[in-house]
Amino acid sequence: MKKILLLLILVTTVSFDSKKEDAYDVGEWFKFRIHYGIVNAGYATLEVKDATVNSKKSFHVIGKGYTTGMSRFFFKVDDLYESYIDKETGNPHQFVRKINEGGYTKNQEGFFNQITNRVLVKDYKHKEEKTLMIPKNTQDILSAFYYLRNYSSIDKLKVGESIAIDMFFDDETTKFKLKFIGREDITTKFGDVSAMIFRPLVQSGRVFKEQESLTVWVSDDDNKLPLRIKASLAVGSIKADLDGFKGLKSPFKIKK
Repeated sequence: MKKILLLLILVTTVSFDSKKEDAYDVGEWFKFRIHYGIVNAGYATLEVKDATVNSKKSFHVIGKGYTTGMSRFFFKVDDLYESYIDKETGNPHQFVRKINEGGYTKNQEGFFNQITNRVLVKDYKHKEEKTLMIPKNTQDILSAFYYLRNYSSIDKLKVGESIAIDMFFDDETTKFKLKFIGREDITTKFGDVSAMIFRPLVQSGRVFKEQESLTVWVSDDDNKLPLRIKASLAVGSIKADLDGFKGLKSPFKIKK
C-alpha cells in the first residue's frame, strides 16, 4: 500500500480559481503523522526553499515520506518528491519523483514548457524519455498543493459546490474534482482549530473503498493548512494528522 504517496496525492486536492497573494513563503515546513488503522505507519514532510530556474525566481518545494518502526519492517517506504514553482505564475518548471515503496521504485524528472503546453519526462530507471501534451496551467503533484492554496474563492464556496484542477501524474493528466462539505472545529495536538472540509471524488475499486472515501480538513485561515486527512481504503483505513510546522506566512489561528 503506497501510504506516503496517498498522503501527497490527498494534500494536492484543495483547489480554487483566482490567484491572490501567496499563502506561503520560503521557510515554511510541515510534518504529518500517518496512521494505518491503529498503527503509526510513518511521517511525511513538506518544505519550501528558494531557487532560480532559467533566470526566474522560483520556490523549491521538497516532499519526503517514510515509514517507521514495525511498518518499515513490513513495508519500507522512502519517497522523495520535488517541484520548482515559478513565483510569478505559480506554475511548475520542473518536478522530481524518486520513490521506493516496498521494492516498487521510480526515478523520474519532468520539465514543463508552459508556453507550448508540453512536459518532457525523463525516466532514469528505464533510460527513456517522452514528451506529452498537457492542458494549460497543469500542475504536478506537489506544485498543485501550493498553487491552489493561493486561490481566493475557497472562502466563498457554498456547501455542495465542486471544483476541478488538472494535475500531471504517472505520465497522464488527471482532473481532480472536489466537493465542499462545510466547516467545523476540530481538535489537533495544537488545540482546537476552525477547519473547512472537502471531499475529493476519487475512482473506487483499486485502492479506495468507494468514490467519496476521502475527507480533508483545511485550516479556515489565510494559511489554508492541511490539518487532517482520512481515507477508507479497499483494505483498512488511513489517517494523517498535522504533527509539526514552522515558517508559516500568516498566524495559525488556534481557538484554545
